[in-house]
Parts: sequence; structure tokens; C-alpha cells
Amino acid sequence: MKKRAVIALGGNALIKKGQKGTIYEQFANTRESCRSIVQMVKEEWDVVITHGNGPQVGALVLQNQKAKDITPEMPLGICVAESEGLIGYMIQQCLLNALKREHIDKAVIAFITQVIVDPNDPSLTNPTKPIGPYYREDEAFTMLKQGYKMTRLPRGWRMVVPSPDPVRIVEGEIIRKMLDDDIIVIASGGGGMPVIEKEGWGLDGLEAVIDKDLAAERLAEAVGAQVLLILTDIEKVYLHYNTPKQIPLRKVTYNDLKEYYLSSEFPPGNMGPKILAALRFLEFGGERVIISNIEQGWEALQGKTGTEIIRA
Repeated sequence: MKKRAVIALGGNALIKKGQKGTIYEQFANTRESCRSIVQMVKEEWDVVITHGNGPQVGALVLQNQKAKDITPEMPLGICVAESEGLIGYMIQQCLLNALKREHIDKAVIAFITQVIVDPNDPSLTNPTKPIGPYYREDEAFTMLKQGYKMTRLPRGWRMVVPSPDPVRIVEGEIIRKMLDDDIIVIASGGGGMPVIEKEGWGLDGLEAVIDKDLAAERLAEAVGAQVLLILTDIEKVYLHYNTPKQIPLRKVTYNDLKEYYLSSEFPPGNMGPKILAALRFLEFGGERVIISNIEQGWEALQGKTGTEIIRA
């Protein structure tokens, strides 16, 4: 029986440090990210691909701000859907081309995905998720006066938006059926579109951004994946990260990782959501979670690098 994996590509991995984020840079980085995916397909893995969108959705919000006197400004929820489409298009085209070069005839589809959240999620009234570029203090002050929520970080000021916890993938069953039909699916991009269920109405979108890794875990549950592969911009997970005492984690059990997580070892705005996603996936019944950098995904899946998290 073929194994099934959800591959979560970090949004920051598609725009590397020092790059401006031009479409040419993003396409080049996307082509690089397809290498591991092609190797998995060649080895008879069913794969669902999801991706972050922090830099991209932030850029779209900024473009809307700058052009609001010329054309109607689109809300954050619509910008999330736009980013899901544009990144999905890049992955879809690059992956199709990479598969064709390997003489692999498989369909690839990018799927706009809605994700149910709790309407009473505390994040909706307490925005904490940074998105977009960094601003100078004078720029941030102007934006605060305009009603934007801002936070000061070591590199400058950034916008913060609500980031509710994902509950369920609306299109999960459809995505699972496409996988069963041997289609490669790109879904839940940027965490998917956050929606709530209204009695007598149906689904209604929110002005928020869902964490990509937490949504990837819900997606993995929905499609019955055995492996969750989280690819970001670091090779391994570290204890005491970015300090003289940092220790790489090569292989770690669920119980040990949970203990580290509960002791606040992993920052909520960085590695924290990835670790929480890993714990949830193993609790659900997943076999293993692998965290590594986007250039070495295939090697990490084979156990040659990265951090592997197992149940026991």
C-alpha cells in the first residue's frame, strides 16, 4: 500500500533571506523545493502539498494600502485567498514541469481551501500573528493611527493579525478522494481561508490568517497521512536555539517533545506552531513528523538529516 504524506513548505523558504521577493526569485525557489517532492512521487508516495504565505500576503496587504485611492482596498481574507492562488500556481507549474522531465505523467491541482475555526477563538480579539514587511518606527506610528495593529520586533515593526486555531478542513473529503485517484493536490495554502459556520446561513469568511503548520496537521488528519513533513529554513529543531547552548534534536519521542514544549522551549511565533502540529499529528495517530530545511526534504525523509519525531 502506498504511503501518504502532507508536505508543508514554509512561506519564508520561498523568499530566502536577503531576497526582495520578486516573482523570479520565488519561481526559482519553488523549482528548488520541487526536488524532494519529485523524489517522493518516484518512490510511490501519495503527496499533498501545503505552504505558508506570510511574506506574500503581507505584500498583498501593503499593495492594497498603497493603491486604495485608486482602486477599492481588498480585506485581509481576500488577500489570503489571492496568496493561496498565486503560490499554488507557482508550485503547480513548477512541479508539473519537474515531473515531466522525469517522464512521470501525473495530474497536479491547486485547490482553494476553506478551514473551519471557532468563532469564539481568543485570537480574533487579540491579534498576534505578524505578517508582511518590517516598518520603521515613524511608518508604524502612522499605521497605528490608521487603525492597524502593530508590534515591535527586533528587526522593526510589523502588522499583526488574528490567527485562530484551525478546527477542520472543509474540503478534506474531496482532497482525500483526489489523492485516491492518484492526483497530487496543493491545498490549504497559507493555512487556508478561515471561515466560521453560521446557523441558517452557512460559511462566512474572517479577516484572519491561520498558521500554516497547524492547518497542515488538520489536512494530514483529513487525508489519512502517515507522515507530516515540515520544510522550513533550518535543518533541524534545536533546544536553546540561537544561544551558545543550542542542541540539535536528531530523533525525539512524543513524550520528550511534549515536555520541551510545555516548558516553553519553542517560541510561539517561530518553532512553537510546528512543534504543536507535530504533537497533534502523533496524538491523532500519525506515524512520524519530520522537520528540516526545504533543500533537504528528501534526505530528511530518509533519515539522513533533519529532526524526526516519533510516537515512542
